[in-house]
Amino acid sequence: MNFLEERIVKDGIVKEGNVLKVDSFLNHQMDIKLLNQMGAEFKKRFADKNINKILTIEASGIGIACIVAEHFDVPVVFAKKSQSINLDGEMYVAEVESFTHKCKNNVIVSQKFLSEDDHVLIIDDFLANGCALQGLIQIVQSSGATVEGIGIAIEKGFQSGGRIIRNLGFQLESLAIVDGMDASTGQIFFREQNAEN
Repeated sequence: MNFLEERIVKDGIVKEGNVLKVDSFLNHQMDIKLLNQMGAEFKKRFADKNINKILTIEASGIGIACIVAEHFDVPVVFAKKSQSINLDGEMYVAEVESFTHKCKNNVIVSQKFLSEDDHVLIIDDFLANGCALQGLIQIVQSSGATVEGIGIAIEKGFQSGGRIIRNLGFQLESLAIVDGMDASTGQIFFREQNAEN
C-alpha cells in the first residue's frame, strides 16, 4: 500500500453511490505535505518527459497541480468552468460532464496560454468516467500542443474512465486506483499496481 492509499484508508469516507470523500486532506482542506509527496511521485513517473506546462480544471485539481508544477518548475494553466469578464481574446472550449456534480460545463482556456510549443502534463484529483480528461485532452489538441502524460490522484478503477484514456494511447499514472468500496463497512479496495503502473 502506497502513501496515498494509506491516507485514503485512514481519512477517506465511503458514501452511498460510489462516492469517496477525501475532503479532509485532498480537495477541500489540503494536506500540503501529502500533496508534496504526490508532486515528487509524479515527477518520478514522468521524469523522461519534456514537460513545460501543467494543465488542470477548476477547482479541485488546482492545489495538486500547483504542487506538481513546483516539482517540474513550470507554470500551471487551469481550465475555467465559466466565462467571466476577465477572460478576453480567443478561447479553446470543450464540453465536459461532471460525475460529482451531475452536470455539463463548457471548460475554457485562453489561447494565449497554450500553443503548439507546449508539452503538457494534465493533472486532476479524481478520474471516474473520464469526461473531464477528454475535455482537457481536446483543448490541448486544439492548441496544437502535446499531451505528454496524465497524472491522477485517485482513479475509480471500477468506472470506465481509466480504460478509455489508456485505450487512447496516453500515459496515465494514477497514484491510487480504487477497485471497489463498501459504504456499509467503509472498506476500500485498491488495485495492485506494479512499479511501472
